[in-house]
Amino acid sequence: MRAWRVAGAGEPADVMLMTEIEEPEPGPGQLRVKVTAAGIGLPDVLMCRGTYPLTPGSAFTPGQEATGVITSVGPGVDLRPGTTVMGVTNFIEGHGSFAEECLILADSAFPVPQGLSDTQAAGFWIPHLTAWVGLVDRGRLQPGDWLAVLGAAGGSGIAAVQLGRALGARVIAVVSDDDRAEFAGTLGADHAELLGPDLARRLRELTVGHGVDLIYDPVGGSVAEEVWSALARHGRLLAVGFASGTWPRVETHNLVVTNTSLVGVFAGGYSRPELDRIHGALSDLVVKGQLRNAVTEEVPFDALPTAVQRLADRSVVGKLVMVP
Repeated sequence: MRAWRVAGAGEPADVMLMTEIEEPEPGPGQLRVKVTAAGIGLPDVLMCRGTYPLTPGSAFTPGQEATGVITSVGPGVDLRPGTTVMGVTNFIEGHGSFAEECLILADSAFPVPQGLSDTQAAGFWIPHLTAWVGLVDRGRLQPGDWLAVLGAAGGSGIAAVQLGRALGARVIAVVSDDDRAEFAGTLGADHAELLGPDLARRLRELTVGHGVDLIYDPVGGSVAEEVWSALARHGRLLAVGFASGTWPRVETHNLVVTNTSLVGVFAGGYSRPELDRIHGALSDLVVKGQLRNAVTEEVPFDALPTAVQRLADRSVVGKLVMVP
């Protein structure tokens, strides 16, 4: 089968190579699928560069998210071949979704929510699971809360904007330009603010001096460190990711004297019953029309390295998904 393989560290356009490999055999707790769509995300860029914490140690196929039709199952898996699922791939062992077939972890395989196409589902689970963990489990978001989403026009931000709106928050999308601000408006954001001088002050003015109750931060770095000061009393900065290259650094003293919190958000380590609960809640919101996946472009299999490079160059608005 054909697969895009990475054998060294560098920019995606330089290190992703088309290769003929054998179909991977599913081990215990794994299943193999014929890929019908694959989500493209920032972790794929970081794996190409060798800077992602879970980058495989040798030649590998990236791609964390997939929708596909089961072709084979390993020991202990009770799913039937021919079933369509979406899920998280076994990218850690090098069998990601940027291939004609890939391995999916059975504990991370789920039915496609009614109302989502295979293409939409391929980029749905990881961002929306993370948004649920951040906003609901860790952030304790309440209806009426002010929620600021950094990087609101990217894959992680899309999920947080839509989920926050569905849960009754007043959502402020923080973006880098007018095109991204317009896109965030189509997702349901109540307001959009551009990066730049006095962002924290502008957020406080927008909330009529109250401040934001939650900041959803997949960006990190200096942006998050500045926006932190816009938090309301008892506000939470949700540390989700570090697209900027570094995690935010907030002095403990500042958290103490403002009664605010820096909260870590990690979607790993959840049990299957917990994941089923979250999948059910997200699926209900999809069925009700309150949640969707804003795929902005379908990328042909042969054009994948160029698309991943565009994401690396930050020239993408929205979510890219690879299709065969």
